[in-house]
Amino acid sequence: MKKQILAAMLTASSLCFMNSPALAYQSIFPDTGYSWVGDTMPFYDGDKFRIFYLEDMRDGEVGFHPWSLLTTKDFTDYQQESMVIPYDINNEFGKDSALGTGSVVKDKEGLYHAFYTGFNWRSMPKENIMHAVSRDLVSWQKLPEDSFHGHKPYIYDDTFRDPHVFYNADYEEYWMLITTRSKKACGVIACYTSKDLKHWEDNGILLENDMGSDANMECPTMVKYGDYWYLTFSDQWPSRVVHYRLAKDSKGPFVKPEQDYFDASGFYAGKLAQDKENLYLVGWTPTKADRQDKKSTDWAGNLVAHQLKQRNDGTLYPVPIDKVTERIQQEEKLVPITQSGAVTAEDEAYRFTGNGYADIVMPKIEGVRKITGHFTPSKEQGMFGLMFNVGPNQTGSLNLVFDPSKQQVAFYNTDTARIKKVKPELAVPVKLQAGERCDFTLLVDGTVAVLYINNEMALSTRMYAMPEHQWGVFSCDGEVVL
Repeated sequence: MKKQILAAMLTASSLCFMNSPALAYQSIFPDTGYSWVGDTMPFYDGDKFRIFYLEDMRDGEVGFHPWSLLTTKDFTDYQQESMVIPYDINNEFGKDSALGTGSVVKDKEGLYHAFYTGFNWRSMPKENIMHAVSRDLVSWQKLPEDSFHGHKPYIYDDTFRDPHVFYNADYEEYWMLITTRSKKACGVIACYTSKDLKHWEDNGILLENDMGSDANMECPTMVKYGDYWYLTFSDQWPSRVVHYRLAKDSKGPFVKPEQDYFDASGFYAGKLAQDKENLYLVGWTPTKADRQDKKSTDWAGNLVAHQLKQRNDGTLYPVPIDKVTERIQQEEKLVPITQSGAVTAEDEAYRFTGNGYADIVMPKIEGVRKITGHFTPSKEQGMFGLMFNVGPNQTGSLNLVFDPSKQQVAFYNTDTARIKKVKPELAVPVKLQAGERCDFTLLVDGTVAVLYINNEMALSTRMYAMPEHQWGVFSCDGEVVL
């Protein structure tokens, strides 16, 4: 197992501050330091990603969630522009006294169009689709005369939001996907079409909730990648994960893959974006109340992005972003501080015999890190994994656990000694077969850690007690070579 760090991060950040009128810094999971990243709306301009997002100020103001902007070429160097589209601060009854999710599209004349949700709980309808235009993606002019809301058959008083607009070359028209609800009080994604980005026609339901619940299907996106169309959305309840469907035609029928999500609920509101070659999913990992690991999750947090790879059958899986891993290059050999129990070192590997509890404790985690490794379980029993905030008893208060008996990888927000007695906070299904190698990569930036497992799944987590504390690997009755 090897650990790698982002070289010269502080020096590079200091140089950017000197020359940029906006806040510039390096991070793989950014926030601003004074506010938090909510729903993202990534737009690729041919050279860089303009990641618009709902900025969560947590300042107690009546209005909230202006659109702000993070710009990046490589998902490691970011420039921040705060409040590029403000909410209405002059009229508490205005349609956009708060802003919601939307999207940005460029028309044939080079004008940029932002479509976003205007929200006001004092009004009816509470949610409206709003329109603004720009020449530079920073200064925007609102067009209130273009706003509209749903009509029958949609239940539009509370749910008519998250417009995702794109040009559909297959049908030579603009499409707008909208989160709303049907007459059956079930979440749906409606489709509106336009030739001019000003006049919109309702084309009915594109996809109805097919998950066995009545949940809203939030923050939809749709892109063509290779030979397939991909439609994503986040179920507002009960799972709160990002799902996807695929089809050969943008009008469907849409196929629900056997594994239809990429991450657990530590990653939300992910939206698809692509550059000239690659496909990405950009969302956020929530903070927790009072910055305490044991407390409830907040709305908004840090930006987190996955790269998505395509299998031969069209299904997708998450991996670390290539440009991020290319930047994390300085290798350090791990030297354990202590080890205990039935574990032996074999060259650069460690063999856990599966006899009770065993562990290896490593030095403190600091800054941005990439930890890579692989393991081969001998039997489909026991548990093993990575522990963080390791204390004197050589157990951690935060644990990423591989569990072959349940065929899952889980995040336990409890002491390593108790993981067999409690339910995990987060979990994703992963194939963990006896005798088969499983590779993993863990990316760490501050209090956010994202685990990528064997080209199958990702697991995004928040760990406040992780930085500046020791970490380690452990086994609880698991026979495994790591």
